[in-house]
Amino acid sequence: MEFQGKCIIFSAPSGAGKTTIVHHLLSQMKELEFSISATSRKKREGEINGKDYHFLSAEEFKSAINREKFVEWEEVYSNNFYGTLKSEMKRIWDKEKHVIFDVDVLGGIKLKSIFGEKAFSIFVQPPSVKELENRLRNRGTETEESIDRRVGKANEEMKSADKFDYLLVNDNLEKAKKEAILAVQSFLQNSL
Repeated sequence: MEFQGKCIIFSAPSGAGKTTIVHHLLSQMKELEFSISATSRKKREGEINGKDYHFLSAEEFKSAINREKFVEWEEVYSNNFYGTLKSEMKRIWDKEKHVIFDVDVLGGIKLKSIFGEKAFSIFVQPPSVKELENRLRNRGTETEESIDRRVGKANEEMKSADKFDYLLVNDNLEKAKKEAILAVQSFLQNSL
């Protein structure tokens, strides 16, 4: 696949606020377009196929892997896959826009390794793991088992923050949104 634009990669432990920050950037920066990830996880209430995610069964996901339809993919939990479809990248680049990703930490590291200098990777860090746990609980969408699993994973993911180009601490959402816009604008302007 020929690269035509730049990539902005947002990664964070679940509950750190990356999705909120990405949505803010999309509302403020018309040169960006969201890369809709594919997943085999169950659809949550209110999510729309083709808007929030491309929802695939685990079998469909594995078939797409075998047909080399992904730029990158990861089995996050057993039979719970996430990935970036090549067709999604092409769709955005054909519009002459830059791709913005909202992916897990391993996906972010992998995307940065694929796109190198054409990508700007941002790690969104919560103020603490305890605050992250509180945010997950306040969502009301997670089981106790799921919260425990995500908090355990977050402790591991925080160790990878230094593999990203930029560390954005989300201890104040409005401040983090402004900082994210300045960092992304700087990357896009300085890498032309």
